[in-house]
Amino acid sequence: MKSRRSLLTLAGALMICAASWAQAVYPSKPIRMIVPFPPGGGSDTVARAVAARLSESWRVPVLVDNKPGGNTLIAAEAAAKAPADGYTLFVAIDSTLAMNQSLYAKLPYDPIQSFTPVTLAVSMPMVLAVHPQVSAHNVKDLLALAKQQDGKLAYAHGALPAQVAGEVFKVNAATSMLAVPYKGGAPAMTDVVGGTVPVIFDALGPAMPFIKSGKVRALAVTSKARSAQLPDVPTLAEAGVSGIDLVTWIGFVVPAGVDKAIVGKLNAELVRILNLREVREQFGGMGMEVVASTPEQFSQIIKDDAVKFGRIIKAAGIRLD
Repeated sequence: MKSRRSLLTLAGALMICAASWAQAVYPSKPIRMIVPFPPGGGSDTVARAVAARLSESWRVPVLVDNKPGGNTLIAAEAAAKAPADGYTLFVAIDSTLAMNQSLYAKLPYDPIQSFTPVTLAVSMPMVLAVHPQVSAHNVKDLLALAKQQDGKLAYAHGALPAQVAGEVFKVNAATSMLAVPYKGGAPAMTDVVGGTVPVIFDALGPAMPFIKSGKVRALAVTSKARSAQLPDVPTLAEAGVSGIDLVTWIGFVVPAGVDKAIVGKLNAELVRILNLREVREQFGGMGMEVVASTPEQFSQIIKDDAVKFGRIIKAAGIRLD
């Protein structure tokens, strides 16, 4: 009996030593960041800014792996099935973890069980914008134009939050418009700037350079309060369309089962990077607010937003399957 207890004690000690050793040598090989959109969008911008600094501080390659399509389902499934060793990070957005379960009857991953939150990186409102040659200079003009075109006025969206924003806008404004989906915000904005599609719903971060350069004209933001980066642009409520308060976010998660010590190490370094002055200024200039949360805070936000967005999606009658 005593020998058995000794063996169990030794086994426990070895397990603790193994975990400590794993933490001590992590990271010792390249890290992959899976992004669910093409290069150039908000998630990709955040990923590349963080990846460059993470690679520099940890002295290992940090590779950005763009896997667009399927309303982030393709990338989410790949991330969920990756080894739980801390060498795969998923750059998730709110739709992946807090909307999809209300939009699809079946998902190839579980938003809660398949991932371990690391940190909520940034948040931002979405923006309703138009090509400069569109005659609408405010939301009231846009609604009149949509009525005039009898539901054929097209708007682009490149991510699910923007799609939800568009659908909720149509319901709350009692209007009809034609949704044109893209695999990401970057290609959607490219077609709006080029005049192929006249209107867009997009996250404020990636849209900011085009707004500042005059390539698109912002009509309203989807948040409850105006954006500090666009103080002259009204909220949708101020523009006459009430009941819309949508703020999108980007965060880092890892596959479920990653050692807590590694999650803690990742969180500490990502939070340090996100709080760097130059990073805050870069993201702030793009309309993004740095959050840099703890894993526990991010977990609670995911759960709270799942309830919030579920209510909004149900009220708007949106289904994607």
